[in-house]
Amino acid sequence: MQASFGDDAIPVANRDTLPGMKTEPIGSIPRPLSLIQAMTAFQAGEMKREELDVAYDRALRDTIKRFEQTGSPVITDGEQTKPSFATYPLSGLDNLEPDGVVIPFADGHQRQLPRLADGPFRYGVHADVFLKAARSYTKAPVKQAVISASALSLLYPSSGIPGYPREAFLTDLIKEAEEDIRGALDAGAAIVQIDFTEARLSLKLDPSGGLLRSFIELNNQVLDRFSSAERQLIGVHVCPGGDKDSTHSADVDYAGLLPDLFQLNVGRFYLQMASEPDRNRILRIVRHVLLPNHLVFVGVIDPINPKVESVDEVRERTLEAASLLPVAQLGTTDDCGFAPFADDTSTAREIAFDKIRARVEGTALAAREIGV
Repeated sequence: MQASFGDDAIPVANRDTLPGMKTEPIGSIPRPLSLIQAMTAFQAGEMKREELDVAYDRALRDTIKRFEQTGSPVITDGEQTKPSFATYPLSGLDNLEPDGVVIPFADGHQRQLPRLADGPFRYGVHADVFLKAARSYTKAPVKQAVISASALSLLYPSSGIPGYPREAFLTDLIKEAEEDIRGALDAGAAIVQIDFTEARLSLKLDPSGGLLRSFIELNNQVLDRFSSAERQLIGVHVCPGGDKDSTHSADVDYAGLLPDLFQLNVGRFYLQMASEPDRNRILRIVRHVLLPNHLVFVGVIDPINPKVESVDEVRERTLEAASLLPVAQLGTTDDCGFAPFADDTSTAREIAFDKIRARVEGTALAAREIGV
């Protein structure tokens, strides 16, 4: 599959063969305060939709411009117009109740998913909407993040829904998740990244691994609907959460996650690594489970640490990974998004772009030293 970005752009099919080491962002960028204020005013009925759209457009244009200025070979829309990385498909739905699954974070704050009250389940918004808007403002390859089917499976209540059994819900969910990914690929996404942050959390909820394996089985039912070539453009991102400078599952050992994670039928894996206390041990586990068709992007930037990494720090972290993993299958990334939820202001917008620039420059420095 190849998308056209203009005469001076990088064709999707050829980008991974370019010299140098691959480096990609995860997705979200802190929204400008003016946009957060506009979203709040709109929700309170104090602003018209047309005014909110102007604020969205202004933030999107600025985000793309700043992304391009970092030198990043792949950019995102910063998720500027998403309410959150997880709930964008639910916009406009009228069959939800607010009392769904609660996700606790280490600092005491919580996020809560809605609960599906009635069937059938359909997405209110698909990710290609965000991708098309972003691509109208840039010739750079644009990566599109989508939420996993397993995360959305948590919307279905444990008590069930009369007249809409869980099996029917999962059938609908798999179809919608496939459409979300396929729509993004068809709209010209350079890469589609599935956000699977609940993977590590699942081991905290169920240390036996049964919940994790059920999540992977569900996500593979979606992925099996794509060709092997398409799956090389699809990746999965895992991290211990990153919201308001806190995590939900950083105390869960990667050793219990990685062997099952690499059973996912994707070509790319985006792994939080910069904030790991013993990266060397985890990288050795990755080397053991890595298959020849896999690309692994290791986190060299910690988004919830306010300190901006130096270029040399990124270089050292990249070289550390390159000493343990095949360089041809290695790339760098950020541990997670900088603001997965729209109201997260814990990281300054300027700091996020400074960190991205350090990743790009540090990765290039390491690549020159390695000779790729």
